[in-house]
Amino acid sequence: MKIRDLLNEKGYDVVTVPPSFPLQDAMRLLVEHNIGSVVVAQEKAVKGILTERDILRLAANDPASMAAMKVEQVMTKDVVVALPEDSVDYVMEIMTKNRIRHLPIVDQGWMQGILSIGDVVNALRKKVEVENNYMKDYIRGVFS
Repeated sequence: MKIRDLLNEKGYDVVTVPPSFPLQDAMRLLVEHNIGSVVVAQEKAVKGILTERDILRLAANDPASMAAMKVEQVMTKDVVVALPEDSVDYVMEIMTKNRIRHLPIVDQGWMQGILSIGDVVNALRKKVEVENNYMKDYIRGVFS
């Protein structure tokens, strides 16, 4: 399965904020939308990503400064991205190797969507279920 197929099922909605967005407001968006990250973008170009982990690191080191900070001061700037043509297996490898839970999908420099590790695991689980059912049918002699 390709990432494009997964996005077609999941949808293309992404919660984004501009780099100058207040950190406190970004935190409210995470809570309001029950999500673990927001993509920092200008127009549809990815500039960074703000994750719960980024906020937790700041809170552990300098909680008093959080109220006055902008997203661009806390966000991860070197964003790992994937392409719509990438396979789900490949994206799982990227996410595991880089220890990330949210992966923006970019095509020709423009954001197309975002996947969470849960989206990827669920897609792989479904794939294995289908393959398992085909194998059981094959063993039982049921061909369709």
